Amino acid sequence: MPEPSWALRGEYMESCNCDYLCPCIYTNPQGPVTYDHCTAVLAFRIDEGRSGATRLDGLKFALVVRSGKVMADGNWVFGAIVDKAADPAQRQALAAIAGGDAGGPPGVIRKNLVSDFRGIEYRPIEFTMTGLTRRLTIPDIVSFEIAGVQSRNGGGDPYFIDNVGHPAGRRLALARAKETHVHCFGLDMDLAGRGNNGHFAPFAWSA
Repeated sequence: MPEPSWALRGEYMESCNCDYLCPCIYTNPQGPVTYDHCTAVLAFRIDEGRSGATRLDGLKFALVVRSGKVMADGNWVFGAIVDKAADPAQRQALAAIAGGDAGGPPGVIRKNLVSDFRGIEYRPIEFTMTGLTRRLTIPDIVSFEIAGVQSRNGGGDPYFIDNVGHPAGRRLALARAKETHVHCFGLDMDLAGRGNNGHFAPFAWSA
């Protein structure tokens, strides 16, 4: 089997405006979202990655999407944010991956679900993990904080949902958001104190 042209491994986290638990996850995603649309931010930290000979370790990126009432119906708005810390070669490689031009899960999203691609922005991205809490900060345009919903099994782990058809992976931790803010690609949303939906998990992508 030929070696993939790019491969990424690291950590993912997400927040959307749906009530916990987002119906898209358990309806594959054929069921209606909580409100008239779903606005979501998916953030990724690359612990180990490459595109061809270009190393991508330590960089981050985020995908911003808005669907209609049923995600599977398509007609999504879609934009990507690439880590400003990337050098020119890394920017080119990571923009192609995050924007879907290089295939893989973002390519599947772009090809099958997106009708309005709003491009790539280059911004500083802060991705932090403390216990069950995950925080994303992209100054002036996107931020969220989510916390894993802790299981009562006494081990301190969150609940997980398994065998899902989600682009980030098949097993996701369940989380709720303290706040979620989106002001980019023509989308504006500010949520606080709603406990809206979140997820986090390791991810591994290649194409």
